[in-house]
Amino acid sequence: VQLQASGGGLVQAGGSLRLSCEASGHTASSYSVGWFRQAPRKAREFVAAISWTGTSTYYTDSVKGRFTISRDNAKNTAYLQMNRLKPEDTAVYYCAADSAIGSLRTRDTFYNYWGQGTQVTVSS
Repeated sequence: VQLQASGGGLVQAGGSLRLSCEASGHTASSYSVGWFRQAPRKAREFVAAISWTGTSTYYTDSVKGRFTISRDNAKNTAYLQMNRLKPEDTAVYYCAADSAIGSLRTRDTFYNYWGQGTQVTVSS
């Protein structure tokens, strides 16, 4: 599975961005998808995940109520809609795919495939 993340950019605080993660590979739609981010001089952190059916989602506390993860398996694409962005959301955002069946996972070591990252910068 190959992943291509896009949609990052520069936005003012309070603004919105939608990230996309397009997957290629005939089994891409059967993977859970997670979004992670890494700010300068900080460790990569979990943001959100969605099951392969799209029926289960999970968010880190700091983005609950502001970010929404979704997917369109017909397009092999997952999305991260980010609203009410804050300067502390500034980071490189990565999408990743997890082939395991079961509960959504937040540790990056469980994810088998990674996209290249897209920069999100939120100005104050």
